[in-house]
Amino acid sequence: MNKISDFQVKDVVNVANGKKLGHIADLEINLNTGKIDAIIIPGAGKMLGFFARENDIVIPWRNIVKIGTDVILVRHMEASELNEYVKEPFDQLK
Repeated sequence: MNKISDFQVKDVVNVANGKKLGHIADLEINLNTGKIDAIIIPGAGKMLGFFARENDIVIPWRNIVKIGTDVILVRHMEASELNEYVKEPFDQLK
């Protein structure tokens, strides 16, 4: 059995670009099912868990690829990447 503290010390890495996103600061838990819905990584510039909640990175549990001994691999697309992904198919129609 694992504890939340076991996950908080692991680096969270995006498999899409190899970028280290940080460490888990919080979890979203579905109170009806008792299952974890998402992991939350504090956004840049956040101090001791205060301020700028909107900059947090929320990764749905289904986007976790692998939990290793030192690293949690996730699939995460940033807003700027998402905009390019959405625009590209429409640009081809021109």
